[in-house]
Amino acid sequence: MAVAIAVLLTACSSTESPSLPSSIRPSASSAPTATPGPTPTPAPTPPPTPTYTNPPDPELQSLFPDQVAGATLTVPDPSEFAMTPGDFGEAYGELGLRFRALQVAYVPRPRSLAVYVARVEGGGVETRDLEPYLATAGQYVGIAGLVREAWELQTIDGRLVWVRPEDNATAAGTMIYTWAADDLVFLMIGTDDELNRALFAALPGEAAPTPRPSPTRPAASGSGRSSASPAPSASAAPS
Repeated sequence: MAVAIAVLLTACSSTESPSLPSSIRPSASSAPTATPGPTPTPAPTPPPTPTYTNPPDPELQSLFPDQVAGATLTVPDPSEFAMTPGDFGEAYGELGLRFRALQVAYVPRPRSLAVYVARVEGGGVETRDLEPYLATAGQYVGIAGLVREAWELQTIDGRLVWVRPEDNATAAGTMIYTWAADDLVFLMIGTDDELNRALFAALPGEAAPTPRPSPTRPAASGSGRSSASPAPSASAAPS
């Protein structure tokens, strides 16, 4: 009987299972396809906004010498003055929105010079970029007239700077300077221009572009004749 059962099991295991008709076989193409989700829209970069806190910036403080042209220069800690980058930035419009730190310095006795420097976030600035803000920069330091014409772009000691001389709205001898140096923007006003120039020379600045040499032109000949040496005359033929 054990032999009969073994033969029966072997026969069952060797019997092929019936195949399904092709009409009801699962198709590979009938498998569900995942639907791609919507492409996420990148969030827009938020525009810069004014900063009304003034964090300490030791590098800005270290820009200034202790003395300039024999006068003592006071460089207070940011906690000792109430201005912030946002306050000063109002004078520089859209550029001023990027000011993130501010330092001031001045000559206390006599009060003949004051200078402001702001650190700019988001890339360097060129001195020429300051032109749209010249009128309001002058107003910030007490110039009543909102005019652009009084400013002039100059090269001093090989560096670019916007300069505004005195007028009816200022004390005698008043000069205003504003310039940029990479990520720094300066505004300086003073009544002693020797002092102004000395401090300008001691602070960072933007080098003026080197003028291109004009192309050399060929020298014009005096009477329209060719400047080439005349060819030697031929020897006379023997008679």
